[in-house]
Amino acid sequence: MSDNTSIFPQRSQLPTIDQIHTNLRKAIDVANQAKQFGKHPFGCILVGPDNQEVLFRQGNINTLNHAESTLCRIAFDMYPPEFLWKCTLYTNFEPCCMCAGSIYWGNIGRVVYGLTESRLLELTGNDKENMTLDLTCTTVFSKGQKDIQVLGPFEELANEVLKDHLEFWNGD
Repeated sequence: MSDNTSIFPQRSQLPTIDQIHTNLRKAIDVANQAKQFGKHPFGCILVGPDNQEVLFRQGNINTLNHAESTLCRIAFDMYPPEFLWKCTLYTNFEPCCMCAGSIYWGNIGRVVYGLTESRLLELTGNDKENMTLDLTCTTVFSKGQKDIQVLGPFEELANEVLKDHLEFWNGD
């Protein structure tokens, strides 16, 4: 991996654990809203360099238009890459490889997620609506030339993350 400090400005300060929990809960709320509209319960938010201001929120649209990849495309059209590098994307579940690619190409410098893709697979199994790939976002990012920071999982929020998914995938 090459040194990207000359290409990208320094990232924002790491969020505190309170900021992480607050922003993950906001992403969980977006996922709940998506579920209310009959969509898969995935949600994400993009938080500015101050680790507080929510710039965008996005729920899942469909199997191909995931919350994270959609948010990245919108944000990339609105802000310069140098600014996005200082932002943090929060999402209830670890970004899939498609979304990790969107984060990478969208130049978002940090990702925080609630639970892993493997935990999601435990819920969805071989459901044709959510065919997971056994490929972590850190693996995808490690193949690139940008040092995208990844924070997660946050098991202390597992019950909150899982609630909508248990209801959606299992009909509980």
